[in-house]
Amino acid sequence: MKKYYPLLQKSPLFSGLSAEELAAMLGCLGAEIRLAARNQAIFSEGAPAGQLGLVLQGAVQIERIDYFGNRSILATREAGTLFGEAFACAQTERLPVSVVAMQESEIMLLDCRRVLTVCSSACSFHIRLVRNLLQAVAASNLQLTQKLEFLSQRTTRKKLLTYLTAQAKAAGTEKFTIPFDRQALADYLEVERSAMSAELSKLRKEGLLEYHKNHFRLLPHAFKSE
Repeated sequence: MKKYYPLLQKSPLFSGLSAEELAAMLGCLGAEIRLAARNQAIFSEGAPAGQLGLVLQGAVQIERIDYFGNRSILATREAGTLFGEAFACAQTERLPVSVVAMQESEIMLLDCRRVLTVCSSACSFHIRLVRNLLQAVAASNLQLTQKLEFLSQRTTRKKLLTYLTAQAKAAGTEKFTIPFDRQALADYLEVERSAMSAELSKLRKEGLLEYHKNHFRLLPHAFKSE
């Protein structure tokens, strides 16, 4: 567990805690470590909600499967980030989504009730933990709001350019890497993969975009086309 202290101290949940405070807090929260293979469900849709997770190694994606078997990817979470916190804090009876490992991953699971309830020892840093959790929930909501911006675009081309422009701006460079393969990107943007691939090819032919697998370069004049 100690090998992950530097990562945990940089995470949104444990930000501002010393190593000594972190050690005491993990014992108070009854932290559980779980290994997950690629494509393994960590949380399953319909399961009771009550735990939140923190990615220690690897990455996970939050997804929903509709009645017809179509997948929609809501978000991804990489090492040092939380997942499931909004549903756990809202005391949702059943999870409306699944959380699946995108690759072999190591996860820390925490009981949300223990996070939100000051322990019997009344540790002085528990209030900071609760504040951090509320900030993390707010940040997740902002990310979902950004996704709504992508989905609100009327065409596949506009969805792609809006998403890719946002990734370039977040990276601070025209060259960046996205966490999705082609099918996952189509599921995230909720478009047909074939139509999306056709638009990517058009954007490359028009000199707006260069890419190889999930590595992209958005050329400067593409921002004017977004």
